[in-house]
Amino acid sequence: MDSKEEVVIYDESLSDRAVSHAKRNPFLMAGFASLIAACAIGVYKFKGRGNMPVSHYLLQFRVLAQSSVIGCITIGMAYHMFNEHVLHKGKKE
Repeated sequence: MDSKEEVVIYDESLSDRAVSHAKRNPFLMAGFASLIAACAIGVYKFKGRGNMPVSHYLLQFRVLAQSSVIGCITIGMAYHMFNEHVLHKGKKE
Protein backbone atom coordinates (compact mmCIF):
# COMPACT_ATOMS: atom_id res chain seq x y z
CA MET A 1 0.00 0.00 0.00
CA ASP A 2 1.25 3.49 -0.79
CA SER A 3 1.69 5.99 1.96
CA LYS A 4 -0.75 8.24 0.08
CA GLU A 5 -3.56 5.68 0.22
CA GLU A 6 -5.82 6.00 3.17
CA VAL A 7 -7.94 3.20 4.52
CA VAL A 8 -11.26 4.43 5.79
CA ILE A 9 -13.57 2.09 7.63
CA TYR A 10 -17.15 3.18 8.02
CA ASP A 11 -19.40 1.67 10.60
CA GLU A 12 -22.65 1.75 8.63
CA SER A 13 -25.78 -0.11 9.48
CA LEU A 14 -27.84 -1.95 6.91
CA SER A 15 -30.42 0.83 6.78
CA ASP A 16 -27.70 3.47 6.20
CA ARG A 17 -26.30 1.47 3.30
CA ALA A 18 -29.80 1.00 1.83
CA VAL A 19 -30.45 4.75 2.01
CA SER A 20 -27.13 5.56 0.34
CA HIS A 21 -27.85 3.02 -2.43
CA ALA A 22 -31.31 4.51 -2.92
CA LYS A 23 -29.83 7.99 -3.33
CA ARG A 24 -27.25 6.80 -5.86
CA ASN A 25 -29.47 4.36 -7.80
CA PRO A 26 -33.18 5.09 -7.31
CA PHE A 27 -34.29 2.83 -10.16
CA LEU A 28 -32.43 -0.12 -8.67
CA MET A 29 -34.50 0.23 -5.54
CA ALA A 30 -37.61 0.59 -7.71
CA GLY A 31 -36.61 -2.70 -9.36
CA PHE A 32 -36.37 -4.39 -5.97
CA ALA A 33 -39.75 -2.95 -4.99
CA SER A 34 -41.34 -4.20 -8.22
CA LEU A 35 -39.84 -7.64 -7.63
CA ILE A 36 -41.32 -7.77 -4.14
CA ALA A 37 -44.67 -6.57 -5.49
CA ALA A 38 -44.61 -9.22 -8.23
CA CYS A 39 -43.82 -11.90 -5.65
CA ALA A 40 -46.68 -10.74 -3.44
CA ILE A 41 -49.12 -10.78 -6.36
CA GLY A 42 -47.91 -14.22 -7.42
CA VAL A 43 -48.38 -15.66 -3.95
CA TYR A 44 -51.81 -14.03 -3.62
CA LYS A 45 -53.05 -15.38 -6.97
CA PHE A 46 -51.59 -18.87 -6.53
CA LYS A 47 -54.82 -20.32 -5.12
CA GLY A 48 -56.94 -18.96 -7.96
CA ARG A 49 -54.87 -20.41 -10.79
CA GLY A 50 -57.61 -22.91 -11.69
CA ASN A 51 -56.51 -26.18 -13.27
CA MET A 52 -53.20 -24.74 -14.53
CA PRO A 53 -50.21 -26.92 -13.57
CA VAL A 54 -47.94 -25.47 -10.89
CA SER A 55 -44.87 -25.58 -13.14
CA HIS A 56 -46.64 -23.56 -15.83
CA TYR A 57 -47.83 -20.99 -13.29
CA LEU A 58 -44.31 -20.63 -11.83
CA LEU A 59 -42.85 -20.10 -15.31
CA GLN A 60 -45.33 -17.31 -15.98
CA PHE A 61 -44.61 -15.82 -12.57
CA ARG A 62 -40.85 -15.91 -13.20
CA VAL A 63 -41.28 -14.04 -16.47
CA LEU A 64 -43.41 -11.40 -14.73
CA ALA A 65 -40.86 -10.90 -11.96
CA GLN A 66 -37.88 -10.72 -14.32
CA SER A 67 -39.59 -8.34 -16.73
CA SER A 68 -40.53 -5.95 -13.93
CA VAL A 69 -36.93 -5.74 -12.70
CA ILE A 70 -35.44 -5.48 -16.20
CA GLY A 71 -37.97 -2.74 -17.03
CA CYS A 72 -36.92 -0.69 -14.01
CA ILE A 73 -33.23 -1.13 -14.80
CA THR A 74 -33.83 -0.13 -18.43
CA ILE A 75 -35.72 3.00 -17.40
CA GLY A 76 -32.91 3.84 -14.98
CA MET A 77 -30.25 3.46 -17.66
CA ALA A 78 -32.24 5.61 -20.09
CA TYR A 79 -32.63 8.28 -17.40
CA HIS A 80 -28.91 8.19 -16.65
CA MET A 81 -27.96 8.41 -20.34
CA PHE A 82 -30.38 11.30 -20.87
CA ASN A 83 -28.90 13.23 -17.94
CA GLU A 84 -25.32 12.54 -18.93
CA HIS A 85 -25.43 12.95 -22.71
CA VAL A 86 -28.33 15.30 -23.38
CA LEU A 87 -28.41 17.54 -20.32
CA HIS A 88 -24.64 17.21 -19.69
CA LYS A 89 -25.06 16.72 -15.95
CA GLY A 90 -22.27 14.14 -15.88
CA LYS A 91 -18.97 14.51 -14.13
CA LYS A 92 -16.68 17.13 -15.65
CA GLU A 93 -13.05 16.09 -16.06
